Amino acid sequence: MKAFLIDRYAKGAALRLGEVPEPELRESDVLVQIHATSVNPLDGKIRDGEFKLILPYRLPLILGNDVAGVVIRVGPKVRRFKPGDEVYARPAKDRIGTFAEVIAMDEADVAIKPKNLTMEEAASLPLVALTAWQALVERANVKKGQKVLIHAGSGGVGTIAIQLAKHVGATVATTTSTANIDLVRSFGADVVVDYRKDNFEEVLQGYDVVLNSLGKDTLEKSLRVLRPGGKIISISGPPDPEFAREIGAGWPLQQVMRLLSAGIRRKSKRHGVGYSFLFMAANGGQLGEIASLVEAGAIRPVVDQVFPFEKANEALAYVETGRAKGKVVIAVK
Repeated sequence: MKAFLIDRYAKGAALRLGEVPEPELRESDVLVQIHATSVNPLDGKIRDGEFKLILPYRLPLILGNDVAGVVIRVGPKVRRFKPGDEVYARPAKDRIGTFAEVIAMDEADVAIKPKNLTMEEAASLPLVALTAWQALVERANVKKGQKVLIHAGSGGVGTIAIQLAKHVGATVATTTSTANIDLVRSFGADVVVDYRKDNFEEVLQGYDVVLNSLGKDTLEKSLRVLRPGGKIISISGPPDPEFAREIGAGWPLQQVMRLLSAGIRRKSKRHGVGYSFLFMAANGGQLGEIASLVEAGAIRPVVDQVFPFEKANEALAYVETGRAKGKVVIAVK
């Protein structure tokens, strides 16, 4: 099968299109013919080597973290899927590889595709929707009437997180550029801060939850908008000791993460708020719940552009400009 690979970690390097064997099917796996995948900033970070301590992949590596397609074969222990099923998924972090024609995944990580979406729309959702769900529903336990700040509201995670927080009944603020104000309002954002004109930390106060996907400065300024007892969840780091325990990191790596996050944890404590780092996990059950929300019209995917498979490098380069609204999709089949 054809696939886009990296042979070594190199910042900004092009992916190599090559022929590779089809993946082996384990007894609890579904083999999926990929119709579409999407590009996430994570793909570029993996290629650049930023995650090699956390995710020790064997090279060469097929990139790609989102998939929508059709089941073509199932392992002997699979009970939830059959050949012909239309599915979508974010593969487990140690089994990525959706920039390809076929992928094998554990059935626990897979869900039936929302019936009202195209393959391209469905492929835009898994990683960002699971990130929003695990941050807002699972970790922050956002409730009706709470105030939530979601940074970068026009981005992949932001567009879905705004809709999910509104569905739960929260009052939602977001940061974005002037050009995207109407877009984020269309998802339900109640308060929009144009970062080109205003400092969000001077405009907002008394928030229960902040979802951060930006850099260190934004993370630290976000502490000021939280009420005492509030929570800040960051998907852009720094990783904390709790995350190190979650992934079963050895003692040396635990100490590295303790040091990396020491500053923000100390400042959070001083403000009387909680800090945690989130690296989303594959979860077919949660994708099933997200599919129900999509079919009910509570969440809609946001696709900026669809690239053909052979232009995967151009798709990745476009995402890295930071100008995409929502998600950038690659049509494989």
